[in-house]
Amino acid sequence: MRILVCGAGVLGCNLANNLYHAEKDVTLLARGAWAKQLKQNGLHMKKTFHLRESVSRVPVITQLEPEDCYDAIFIVVRYTQLDSVMEDLRANGTKNIVLVGNNARPVYYASLFPEKNIMFAFALSAGHREPARVVSLDLKKIIIGQLKNTPSNETLIGQIFADTEYRVVYESNMEDYLLCHAAFVLPAAFACYYKDGNLRKLKGNTVYLNRILDANIEGYRAIERAGHKILPASDTDYESAAYRKNCLRFFRIMCATGLGKICTSDHAMNAVEEMSALNRDMKTFFDEAGAEYPVWQTLERDAGRYLK
Repeated sequence: MRILVCGAGVLGCNLANNLYHAEKDVTLLARGAWAKQLKQNGLHMKKTFHLRESVSRVPVITQLEPEDCYDAIFIVVRYTQLDSVMEDLRANGTKNIVLVGNNARPVYYASLFPEKNIMFAFALSAGHREPARVVSLDLKKIIIGQLKNTPSNETLIGQIFADTEYRVVYESNMEDYLLCHAAFVLPAAFACYYKDGNLRKLKGNTVYLNRILDANIEGYRAIERAGHKILPASDTDYESAAYRKNCLRFFRIMCATGLGKICTSDHAMNAVEEMSALNRDMKTFFDEAGAEYPVWQTLERDAGRYLK
Protein backbone atom coordinates (compact mmCIF):
# COMPACT_ATOMS: atom_id res chain seq x y z
CA MET A 1 0.00 0.00 0.00
CA ARG A 2 1.53 3.31 -1.15
CA ILE A 3 0.85 6.28 1.11
CA LEU A 4 1.65 9.96 0.60
CA VAL A 5 1.78 12.41 3.49
CA CYS A 6 1.32 15.89 2.01
CA GLY A 7 2.59 18.43 4.50
CA ALA A 8 5.81 18.24 6.51
CA GLY A 9 5.00 20.16 9.64
CA VAL A 10 5.00 18.52 13.07
CA LEU A 11 1.87 16.42 12.46
CA GLY A 12 2.89 15.36 8.96
CA CYS A 13 6.40 14.42 10.01
CA ASN A 14 5.12 12.41 12.96
CA LEU A 15 2.67 10.56 10.73
CA ALA A 16 5.27 9.83 8.04
CA ASN A 17 7.85 8.80 10.63
CA ASN A 18 5.47 6.39 12.37
CA LEU A 19 4.37 4.80 9.10
CA TYR A 20 8.00 4.52 7.95
CA HIS A 21 9.04 2.68 11.12
CA ALA A 22 6.12 0.31 10.60
CA GLU A 23 7.73 -0.48 7.22
CA LYS A 24 4.96 1.14 5.20
CA ASP A 25 5.59 2.41 1.67
CA VAL A 26 5.29 6.07 2.68
CA THR A 27 6.45 9.24 0.93
CA LEU A 28 6.51 12.77 2.40
CA LEU A 29 5.72 15.88 0.37
CA ALA A 30 7.69 18.89 1.61
CA ARG A 31 8.65 22.28 0.20
CA GLY A 32 11.58 24.67 0.08
CA ALA A 33 14.58 24.51 2.39
CA TRP A 34 12.88 21.94 4.63
CA ALA A 35 12.52 19.54 1.69
CA LYS A 36 16.21 19.99 0.91
CA GLN A 37 17.09 19.31 4.55
CA LEU A 38 15.01 16.12 4.59
CA LYS A 39 16.48 14.82 1.34
CA GLN A 40 20.08 15.47 2.37
CA ASN A 41 20.00 14.55 6.04
CA GLY A 42 16.85 12.51 6.61
CA LEU A 43 13.97 13.20 8.98
CA HIS A 44 15.38 13.89 12.45
CA MET A 45 12.77 13.40 15.20
CA LYS A 46 13.29 14.16 18.88
CA LYS A 47 10.68 13.29 21.46
CA THR A 48 9.92 15.90 24.09
CA PHE A 49 11.58 14.99 27.41
CA HIS A 50 13.98 12.55 25.65
CA LEU A 51 17.66 13.19 24.94
CA ARG A 52 18.09 11.04 21.85
CA GLU A 53 16.70 11.64 18.38
CA SER A 54 15.90 9.23 15.58
CA VAL A 55 16.68 9.57 11.89
CA SER A 56 14.38 8.21 9.19
CA ARG A 57 15.14 8.15 5.47
CA VAL A 58 11.57 8.79 4.36
CA PRO A 59 11.40 9.41 0.59
CA VAL A 60 10.63 13.06 -0.13
CA ILE A 61 8.95 14.73 -3.10
CA THR A 62 8.20 18.43 -3.63
CA GLN A 63 5.19 18.21 -5.96
CA LEU A 64 2.18 15.95 -6.44
CA GLU A 65 1.96 15.18 -10.15
CA PRO A 66 -1.26 14.08 -11.90
CA GLU A 67 0.23 10.69 -12.78
CA ASP A 68 1.48 9.91 -9.24
CA CYS A 69 -0.42 6.90 -7.94
CA TYR A 70 -1.08 6.26 -4.24
CA ASP A 71 -3.52 4.10 -2.31
CA ALA A 72 -4.12 6.97 0.11
CA ILE A 73 -3.04 10.59 0.47
CA PHE A 74 -3.00 12.28 3.87
CA ILE A 75 -3.31 16.07 3.62
CA VAL A 76 -1.65 17.39 6.77
CA VAL A 77 -1.66 21.17 6.38
CA ARG A 78 -3.17 24.01 8.36
CA TYR A 79 -6.84 24.84 7.90
CA THR A 80 -5.93 28.03 6.04
CA GLN A 81 -3.74 26.07 3.61
CA LEU A 82 -6.31 23.52 2.48
CA ASP A 83 -7.44 25.53 -0.52
CA SER A 84 -3.85 25.70 -1.82
CA VAL A 85 -3.71 21.92 -2.35
CA MET A 86 -7.17 21.42 -3.84
CA GLU A 87 -6.11 21.85 -7.47
CA ASP A 88 -3.34 19.26 -7.22
CA LEU A 89 -5.76 16.79 -5.61
CA ARG A 90 -8.31 17.31 -8.37
CA ALA A 91 -5.69 16.63 -11.04
CA ASN A 92 -4.38 13.51 -9.31
CA GLY A 93 -6.14 10.17 -9.71
CA THR A 94 -5.78 8.92 -6.13
CA LYS A 95 -9.20 8.04 -4.77
CA ASN A 96 -8.67 7.87 -0.99
CA ILE A 97 -7.95 11.27 0.54
CA VAL A 98 -7.65 12.01 4.27
CA LEU A 99 -7.79 15.63 5.46
CA VAL A 100 -6.00 15.79 8.82
CA GLY A 101 -6.49 18.56 11.36
CA ASN A 102 -8.89 21.31 12.36
CA ASN A 103 -11.84 21.71 10.04
CA ALA A 104 -15.14 23.54 10.60
CA ARG A 105 -16.40 22.84 7.05
CA PRO A 106 -15.80 19.16 6.32
CA VAL A 107 -19.01 18.80 4.30
CA TYR A 108 -17.90 21.62 2.01
CA TYR A 109 -14.45 20.11 1.42
CA ALA A 110 -15.90 16.67 0.78
CA SER A 111 -18.28 18.19 -1.78
CA LEU A 112 -15.32 19.43 -3.84
CA PHE A 113 -14.42 15.83 -4.73
CA PRO A 114 -17.62 13.89 -5.45
CA GLU A 115 -15.61 11.27 -7.35
CA LYS A 116 -13.18 10.61 -4.48
CA ASN A 117 -13.42 8.93 -1.09
CA ILE A 118 -12.88 11.77 1.39
CA MET A 119 -12.01 11.00 5.00
CA PHE A 120 -11.08 13.23 7.92
CA ALA A 121 -8.73 12.69 10.84
CA PHE A 122 -7.28 14.32 13.91
CA ALA A 123 -3.89 13.17 15.20
CA LEU A 124 -2.85 13.74 18.79
CA SER A 125 0.65 15.16 18.62
CA ALA A 126 2.18 18.56 19.21
CA GLY A 127 5.53 20.29 19.14
CA HIS A 128 7.63 22.50 16.90
CA ARG A 129 9.94 22.29 13.92
CA GLU A 130 13.56 23.45 14.20
CA PRO A 131 15.93 24.07 11.26
CA ALA A 132 17.25 20.50 11.30
CA ARG A 133 14.71 18.46 13.25
CA VAL A 134 11.21 18.10 14.67
CA VAL A 135 10.71 18.16 18.44
CA SER A 136 7.37 16.75 19.45
CA LEU A 137 5.14 15.04 21.95
CA ASP A 138 3.44 12.27 19.98
CA LEU A 139 0.67 10.33 21.72
CA LYS A 140 0.37 8.02 18.70
CA LYS A 141 -3.39 8.24 18.67
CA ILE A 142 -5.51 9.18 15.66
CA ILE A 143 -9.26 9.69 15.32
CA ILE A 144 -10.23 8.95 11.72
CA GLY A 145 -13.29 8.21 9.62
CA GLN A 146 -15.74 9.76 7.20
CA LEU A 147 -18.88 11.86 7.17
CA LYS A 148 -22.06 10.26 8.49
CA ASN A 149 -24.31 8.44 6.02
CA THR A 150 -21.37 7.67 3.72
CA PRO A 151 -19.79 4.24 3.14
CA SER A 152 -17.59 2.97 5.95
CA ASN A 153 -13.81 3.15 5.62
CA GLU A 154 -13.07 1.10 8.71
CA THR A 155 -11.49 -1.79 6.77
CA LEU A 156 -9.28 0.53 4.69
CA ILE A 157 -8.21 2.44 7.79
CA GLY A 158 -7.32 -0.83 9.48
CA GLN A 159 -5.12 -1.78 6.53
CA ILE A 160 -3.33 1.59 6.52
CA PHE A 161 -2.47 1.48 10.21
CA ALA A 162 -1.94 -2.26 10.59
CA ASP A 163 1.31 -3.05 12.47
CA THR A 164 1.83 0.57 13.50
CA GLU A 165 1.98 1.78 17.08
CA TYR A 166 -1.06 4.01 16.57
CA ARG A 167 -4.13 3.68 18.72
CA VAL A 168 -6.71 4.16 15.98
CA VAL A 169 -10.17 5.40 16.92
CA TYR A 170 -12.58 4.90 14.05
CA GLU A 171 -15.28 7.60 13.91
CA SER A 172 -18.17 7.31 11.46
CA ASN A 173 -19.31 10.90 12.06
CA MET A 174 -16.25 13.07 11.66
CA GLU A 175 -18.22 16.25 10.92
CA ASP A 176 -19.68 16.32 14.42
CA TYR A 177 -16.37 15.29 15.99
CA LEU A 178 -14.51 18.15 14.28
CA LEU A 179 -17.18 20.73 15.18
CA CYS A 180 -17.01 19.66 18.82
CA HIS A 181 -13.23 19.69 18.80
CA ALA A 182 -13.23 23.27 17.52
CA ALA A 183 -15.73 24.25 20.22
CA PHE A 184 -13.32 22.90 22.82
CA VAL A 185 -9.97 24.17 21.54
CA LEU A 186 -10.88 27.69 20.42
CA PRO A 187 -11.67 29.03 23.93
CA ALA A 188 -8.30 27.63 25.03
CA ALA A 189 -6.67 29.46 22.11
CA PHE A 190 -8.39 32.67 23.21
CA ALA A 191 -6.76 32.18 26.63
CA CYS A 192 -3.34 31.92 24.95
CA TYR A 193 -3.88 35.20 23.10
CA TYR A 194 -5.23 36.89 26.24
CA LYS A 195 -1.90 36.25 27.97
CA ASP A 196 0.37 36.53 24.90
CA GLY A 197 1.06 32.81 24.90
CA ASN A 198 1.97 32.50 28.59
CA LEU A 199 -0.73 30.29 30.09
CA ARG A 200 1.10 30.20 33.42
CA LYS A 201 -0.26 33.72 34.01
CA LEU A 202 -3.70 32.12 34.33
CA LYS A 203 -2.56 29.66 36.97
CA GLY A 204 -5.02 29.91 39.86
CA ASN A 205 -7.38 32.23 37.94
CA THR A 206 -10.45 30.07 38.48
CA VAL A 207 -12.81 32.79 37.27
CA TYR A 208 -11.18 32.96 33.84
CA LEU A 209 -10.80 29.17 33.58
CA ASN A 210 -14.54 28.85 34.24
CA ARG A 211 -15.18 31.32 31.43
CA ILE A 212 -13.16 29.10 29.05
CA LEU A 213 -15.42 26.23 30.04
CA ASP A 214 -18.56 28.38 29.72
CA ALA A 215 -17.56 29.27 26.15
CA ASN A 216 -16.97 25.60 25.35
CA ILE A 217 -20.44 24.76 26.69
CA GLU A 218 -21.98 27.55 24.58
CA GLY A 219 -20.37 25.96 21.55
CA TYR A 220 -21.68 22.51 22.44
CA ARG A 221 -25.19 23.92 22.91
CA ALA A 222 -25.04 25.52 19.47
CA ILE A 223 -23.84 22.26 17.91
CA GLU A 224 -26.73 20.34 19.48
CA ARG A 225 -29.19 23.08 18.50
CA ALA A 226 -28.10 22.58 14.87
CA GLY A 227 -28.96 18.87 15.09
CA HIS A 228 -25.47 17.47 15.57
CA LYS A 229 -24.18 15.03 18.17
CA ILE A 230 -21.67 15.86 20.85
CA LEU A 231 -18.51 13.83 20.31
CA PRO A 232 -16.64 12.16 21.82
CA ALA A 233 -19.51 10.46 23.66
CA SER A 234 -17.77 11.14 26.98
CA ASP A 235 -18.65 14.84 26.51
CA THR A 236 -22.36 14.22 25.95
CA ASP A 237 -23.29 15.26 29.48
CA TYR A 238 -21.48 18.59 29.15
CA GLU A 239 -23.98 20.43 31.38
CA SER A 240 -23.15 18.21 34.36
CA ALA A 241 -21.09 19.08 37.42
CA ALA A 242 -18.80 16.14 36.65
CA TYR A 243 -17.96 17.50 33.19
CA ARG A 244 -17.16 20.93 34.63
CA LYS A 245 -15.00 19.42 37.36
CA ASN A 246 -13.00 17.29 34.91
CA CYS A 247 -12.48 20.14 32.45
CA LEU A 248 -11.40 22.58 35.15
CA ARG A 249 -8.87 20.03 36.37
CA PHE A 250 -7.53 19.75 32.81
CA PHE A 251 -7.33 23.54 32.36
CA ARG A 252 -5.53 23.94 35.69
CA ILE A 253 -2.93 21.35 34.71
CA MET A 254 -2.57 23.00 31.31
CA CYS A 255 -1.85 26.38 32.91
CA ALA A 256 0.36 25.13 35.75
CA THR A 257 2.72 22.90 33.77
CA GLY A 258 4.75 22.83 30.59
CA LEU A 259 2.03 20.78 28.91
CA GLY A 260 0.08 23.98 28.26
CA LYS A 261 2.92 25.31 26.12
CA ILE A 262 3.59 22.03 24.33
CA CYS A 263 -0.02 21.08 23.64
CA THR A 264 -1.78 24.44 23.34
CA SER A 265 0.08 27.73 23.28
CA ASP A 266 2.89 26.72 20.89
CA HIS A 267 0.38 25.91 18.18
CA ALA A 268 -1.98 28.78 18.98
CA MET A 269 0.79 31.38 18.83
CA ASN A 270 2.29 29.96 15.63
CA ALA A 271 -1.03 29.44 13.88
CA VAL A 272 -2.94 32.65 14.57
CA GLU A 273 -4.35 32.76 11.03
CA GLU A 274 -5.62 29.19 11.35
CA MET A 275 -7.31 29.90 14.69
CA SER A 276 -8.80 33.11 13.27
CA ALA A 277 -10.25 31.25 10.29
CA LEU A 278 -11.56 28.44 12.48
CA ASN A 279 -13.17 30.98 14.81
CA ARG A 280 -14.73 32.84 11.87
CA ASP A 281 -16.27 29.66 10.48
CA MET A 282 -17.48 28.44 13.87
CA LYS A 283 -19.19 31.81 14.50
CA THR A 284 -20.88 31.52 11.11
CA PHE A 285 -22.07 28.06 12.15
CA PHE A 286 -23.37 29.43 15.49
CA ASP A 287 -25.20 32.28 13.76
CA GLU A 288 -26.80 29.97 11.23
CA ALA A 289 -28.01 27.82 14.12
CA GLY A 290 -29.53 30.89 15.80
CA ALA A 291 -27.37 30.32 18.88
CA GLU A 292 -26.26 32.85 21.47
CA TYR A 293 -22.65 32.76 22.61
CA PRO A 294 -21.89 35.86 24.74
CA VAL A 295 -19.05 34.36 26.80
CA TRP A 296 -17.35 33.14 23.61
CA GLN A 297 -17.59 36.66 22.17
CA THR A 298 -16.18 38.19 25.37
CA LEU A 299 -13.17 35.89 25.33
CA GLU A 300 -12.70 36.67 21.65
CA ARG A 301 -12.62 40.40 22.42
CA ASP A 302 -10.16 39.80 25.27
CA ALA A 303 -7.88 38.05 22.77
CA GLY A 304 -7.39 41.50 21.27
CA ARG A 305 -4.97 42.08 18.43
CA TYR A 306 -4.36 38.43 17.59
CA LEU A 307 -7.70 37.50 16.03
CA LYS A 308 -8.75 38.87 12.67
